[in-house]
Parts: sequence; structure tokens; C-alpha cells
Amino acid sequence: MHRGTREIGGTCVELAFAGERLLLDLGLPLNVDPADDPTLLLPPVAGLHEPDAELRAIVVSHGHADHWGLLPHAIASVPVVAGAATTRILRAAAPFVPRALPIAFQAAGDPVLEHGVPLTLGPFRVTPTLVDHSAYDAYALLVEAGGRRLFYSGDLRAHGRKGALFERLLRTPPSAVDTMLMEGSSLGRLAPNQRFPTEAEIEAEFAERLRVPGLVMVCASAQNIDRVVSLYRACKKTGRTLVLDLYALEVLRATENPSIPVAGWPNLAVFVPQYQRRHVARTTRFDLLAHYKPNRIYSEGLAALAPRAVMLFRPAMLPDLDALGAELWSGAQAIWSQWDGYLRDAAGSGARLRAALAERGVDMEVIHTSGHASIVDLRRLVEAVNPRALVPVHTFAGDRFAEHFGSNVVRRADGEWWDV
Repeated sequence: MHRGTREIGGTCVELAFAGERLLLDLGLPLNVDPADDPTLLLPPVAGLHEPDAELRAIVVSHGHADHWGLLPHAIASVPVVAGAATTRILRAAAPFVPRALPIAFQAAGDPVLEHGVPLTLGPFRVTPTLVDHSAYDAYALLVEAGGRRLFYSGDLRAHGRKGALFERLLRTPPSAVDTMLMEGSSLGRLAPNQRFPTEAEIEAEFAERLRVPGLVMVCASAQNIDRVVSLYRACKKTGRTLVLDLYALEVLRATENPSIPVAGWPNLAVFVPQYQRRHVARTTRFDLLAHYKPNRIYSEGLAALAPRAVMLFRPAMLPDLDALGAELWSGAQAIWSQWDGYLRDAAGSGARLRAALAERGVDMEVIHTSGHASIVDLRRLVEAVNPRALVPVHTFAGDRFAEHFGSNVVRRADGEWWDV
């Protein structure tokens, strides 16, 4: 494990057997300085800087940058294996976000992760299991080689809209697992018997706030599909209209899931903020606008809709709202629906947004749940899989695994080679 034994983010696991190698994830560390040269953050893996036929593939468990974010800085000759929806979402997001993957990510013909369908990558057999996580199309991975079995949890939870996937994993866990690499993001953040709110409970909280008239701005990641669905369902319950921008709509459309809201659905409107209009003109991506023309509203339409509108919001949209007049801010609500650590960083964008809204007389409250499993649910997972050895990963609190999960916990260090 090149990173992750003592931190959350930057996950990268290298497996070797019979002279060939496989990577599980190639994540960007969360604490990276934007001024750093990302190529210097690549772990010392042969085949990332120069061609090496022994590196069979990089398998990406899901679409969060702390699991894929260094991929654009590795050479393009290494096959990348991910879920089909993960690839579509990252490609849809690429025109809008920094550190986007190059369009060549997962070239034609590369294998695709699909629940329960084993892949053969050189001497490795990889079987993906679809899991509940705040990233759409996330997988845990069983890797077999040389008669040994390693199970990598990736990032997962039990309290999202797809919690049934976690229960299915408990009913039919992988058997005879020699080593389980399990994420422990919630350790140190949650009491041992405490549970995170369910996504259904988040939806109910949204609905309660939406019953009060006035514009509601919700700061959430457009790639947190569960959260957007919860927000949309709360809008339908309260007769509100959810206003989405170009980026959010492209991400939703990329899921190709007929149960996920897209332009043209009732209680949904399309608004393209100034910064996206400028970006479209600068990059000549007018094709992005064409698809949404029938459902698009403009400034005057947003002003008329505002008292019953819910806007998936980010700081770059403030000028659009200011242009509608000071009366817009009267009775407005702001909800932060992502990790509240971004608000605690005084120099961060979340804290700056909170201050900017306060200047306009708008308070911000937090309505959020974690994308990661509670300690209670992690304990259930360990009991179901019953691995010979449990190794902490994606955690700041790996030294506390033994007190929660039993005597088979084995601590490993970043950069340490060991036998499964």
C-alpha cells in the first residue's frame, strides 16, 4: 500500500504475482498543495512514468479523486479498468472541473467493472461487488492470484439510497479471504455505537426546510447522485422546483439510469450561470447547451421562480443571484450538504461562502450524512467476511482497528511489501 495506511485519501495498492503487477486505485492525496507538481506525487510504481509491460492495469474502485486523481499524470499506456458509469460521469464532468481525467481514460476495448462479473488481468482474477457509497458506481474488489484471496472494501456505507447493496454483501460475502483491506474513515469521527443519518432522513430534513417560502440554496456535490435525488424528491413533496446547472445535469445524464432525474422531468429547471456561459463560449462547447434548450430558464425566469426554487449552488453562482436584486435574499436559506470540514477551514472556499452569505443576511445550516460506513456497520462487514487478516486502509485511526474489530488486525506501513 503506497498510501492510505495512515491517512484518508491518495489510496494506491500495488499487487504483484508471477512477475506481473496490478494497481488498485491511484488517488490524489487530500492534503495536496495546489502548487505541488502532481507528477512528483506519483508513488514509486514501475510503469507509471515509463512503459512497463509487467504493470497489467490500474483498477479504479470509484470516481472520487482521492482514488483516481493521479491518473492524468501517469503515462497513458497503462490500461485503466473502472465501471462504465464511472467513466461516463468523469468524462461528463471533465469540461467543468479541475484535475479532470483526459478523454482517453479507459480506452475502447479496456475491461469494465460490472457487479459479480470476474475479470482476468494477467495472473489476477478480479471480481467487483457494487456497493453503497456517495460516489455512483462504486465497487469493492476481490482479487485472486496464486491461490490467495484479497478483498479490498474500497469506500462503502450502509445508510445511503443503495443500502440494500451492503446488506446483500453481508448475506453473500466473499469466502476464504486471506487478507481484507478495509476503509476506516469513520474511526475518530464517530462514537463506536453511533450511526450516521440515512439518506432517507436527509431527504426528510430537506422537505421540512423547503416548506418555508423563499429561495433555498443547497451546497452539495453534483456527483453525489444520492444527495441530488434526495433533494429532488423533497422538492416534489413540497411543490418546489429544483434548479440545476449545466454541470450537474451532464453528470446526472451520464448515469444513464432511468430512475435518476434529468432535464424534462417535472419540478426541475435548467439555469446556466454566467461562469458556465463564459466557459462554453471560451471552449466553443455550444453542444452542451443545445440539449437543454427546451427546459432552460434565464435570469427573469429564475427571479420569478425564486420563492419556490431550490438551487444546487456553488460560490461561482453568487453574481447571478446578486444581479436579481437585494429582495431575492429576503427569506433565503442556505444549506451545506457536504463534509463540514470544508467550513471549519477558515481559509477555505466553504468558510468564504458562509461569510459572503452572512453579508447578505443569510445563515447557513448543515444537513449532511457521510459517504462512509459507521463503525457499527464496519463491524458487521468484518464479521460477515471473517478474513484471516484485517489490514486498515483509508483511515487516520488504523491503530484503533484492533479495539473495534478483533485480534486479526495487522498494521502495515506505506511502502511495505508483504505476502497476502
